[in-house]
Amino acid sequence: MAETSAPNKPARTAISRPVFERTFKINSEQAIRVIRNSYERLIRSLYAIDVILRIVGQEQAVDEIEAIVSMMITECAEQLQQEKARLEKLKTDNGIAEIPTYTHPSEFVARIASPQIAQFVELIRLLDQLMMVMDSLWLCQVIDNKHCVDARYHWQQRLQRLANRIVTIERQAHREAYAQGHGEELRLARQESGLQDEPDTVTEDESVIDEPDSLQTTGSGGSI
Repeated sequence: MAETSAPNKPARTAISRPVFERTFKINSEQAIRVIRNSYERLIRSLYAIDVILRIVGQEQAVDEIEAIVSMMITECAEQLQQEKARLEKLKTDNGIAEIPTYTHPSEFVARIASPQIAQFVELIRLLDQLMMVMDSLWLCQVIDNKHCVDARYHWQQRLQRLANRIVTIERQAHREAYAQGHGEELRLARQESGLQDEPDTVTEDESVIDEPDSLQTTGSGGSI
């Protein structure tokens, strides 16, 4: 008796999705490190939140997650803006108009596939601008090595930890959707979108790989 095989399921057609490609010059080492250490992993998670979970019918959950993520990014942006404004005033008060050039700037090509990705890209650019103001003050001897190094590392870590929190949120949402019986739909949707079957795993407070700059000296830190 001839064996019969189950009919193959028709392949799901890949969906054509809108993407902006924007190219930016990133100057500071701190912003470059955030891109190197966090950006690719973060945009995978943001894309998965915005697209993948909607495919499996998690509309309400996605809306709630996106609101939380946007709020987290906005809060970080406000903090960066406040610090940049404070340091800009310090520059003005000291009669400093110069902006440094950098020995190894990087060309950053951002693929904007969701509004939250656009938000985080602007956060990276804002970090870069803050570092340039801070470096101006350091080169003009308004702030010392220790305070500058501590501040650079603090803001680099601030964005790194935010990225890790977002990745963790996406993983939790993935697990919940899987537990509700959407495992196969999730797997197929992730494959079609060029993502790995399982989301990345990180610890929310995971530190950046890079150590603080070699200029750092021993002793307690303080505000600039």
